[in-house]
Amino acid sequence: MKQIICIKWGAKYGPDYANRFYNMVAKNITPPFRVICFTDSTEGLNPAIETRPLPDPDFVMPRNTPGKWPKSQLWGDLGDITGTVLFMDLDVIVTGSLDAFFEYGDPADTITAKNPNTPLERMAQTSIYRMKVGKLAPMREKFLSDPQGFADKYRYEQRFVTHNAPGGVKFWPRGWVSHFRMHCIPPFPLNYVQPPRIPRGTKVVIFAGHLNPDDAVLGQWSKNDPLRSPGDHLRATFDGRRRESVSKHLRHYYLPAKWIADKWI
Repeated sequence: MKQIICIKWGAKYGPDYANRFYNMVAKNITPPFRVICFTDSTEGLNPAIETRPLPDPDFVMPRNTPGKWPKSQLWGDLGDITGTVLFMDLDVIVTGSLDAFFEYGDPADTITAKNPNTPLERMAQTSIYRMKVGKLAPMREKFLSDPQGFADKYRYEQRFVTHNAPGGVKFWPRGWVSHFRMHCIPPFPLNYVQPPRIPRGTKVVIFAGHLNPDDAVLGQWSKNDPLRSPGDHLRATFDGRRRESVSKHLRHYYLPAKWIADKWI
């Protein structure tokens, strides 16, 4: 039984994100499988998605840090869920078979994507990672001894995982996981004439940071940015509408990623 777990908590993602996530998984995995969503609201969810409550933290969640520390709730006991699980963020796009994520390495290994934002640092990217339930419990206990202190020291929960996971972390083969902003959007100036693409061999596209799949379908850098044609975005560089440096403004543009609409349904 292949087990995929995810979190839907608060108002950031509605049930449509979870339902689309389930549909993508179902189309790209060899049964049997189950999808378990830890959530504070089951309203509108596909009945095929198993749900579990994500327990209220028995500690004060770190504040003023960029990491997604609520993920620490999954590092310990998961009740009736045992064995090996694959965690995935809800805002990923599945572009290939997920079977290999369950077949690669030893079942007891903790395996993650490698963070492309830190090429000089060996750091995990926890948008998708595999673990044996309970193996990370010692890491969670360490975190609970000083949540704010560890958050201040490591900043991101994935850096904490990298340095504190029992037995260390291993990485998926290069190319299995692609970062939409860094791997799919062509570099300047090609970003103005070529739409984002799926790199060869990619099985999952992640959307780390502020950019989400619903933005990418439109070609929008963030929900606060206006939709512009290539020419208008270039004109905005020097006509007073630019809100960041010239280099960032020129790089922060891409054409609509229409392939997402075909896979994210």
